[in-house]
Amino acid sequence: MQNNCTHTLSVVVANKPGVLARIAHVFARRGFNIDSLVVSSSMEGNVSRMTITALGDPSNLGQIIEQVKKLVDVIHCTDHTGEDVVVKEMALVKVHAGPAARTEVLQVADHFGAESVDMTETSMILMVVGDTDMIEAMLKLLTKFKIVELCRTGKVLMARGELPT
Repeated sequence: MQNNCTHTLSVVVANKPGVLARIAHVFARRGFNIDSLVVSSSMEGNVSRMTITALGDPSNLGQIIEQVKKLVDVIHCTDHTGEDVVVKEMALVKVHAGPAARTEVLQVADHFGAESVDMTETSMILMVVGDTDMIEAMLKLLTKFKIVELCRTGKVLMARGELPT
């Protein structure tokens, strides 16, 4: 029986077409489900950084990291699970909120440090940045107002201190 758990990896790659597909294929072949994937350019325009959150058997993770490192255009791959890192994600939440509910929705948003980024007569869009548990707690409280739409970025992470992630 597999003991699946969540792992967070950072992968530095050459900013070229096809790199993402090759990395995703390595995870799929080993039975890991990618829960979250964020890709962005780094300070150097020819290099991108991926933050991958994946669920799977920890005994296969070492093999996945070694296979990813061997891929053309992969510069670096590190598992940050259990390390001292800052992990955040952003969510946009569209909530049904007419005039009667608006004050209570704004109170929930304020409690979680979210901000209102759009408002109509019948809805609001809130933007929140935080860790996964905090965002989940806010979403749980907002369900009573009917969440119309939800869009999340996925996790991004950075190691604490002076050294690069």
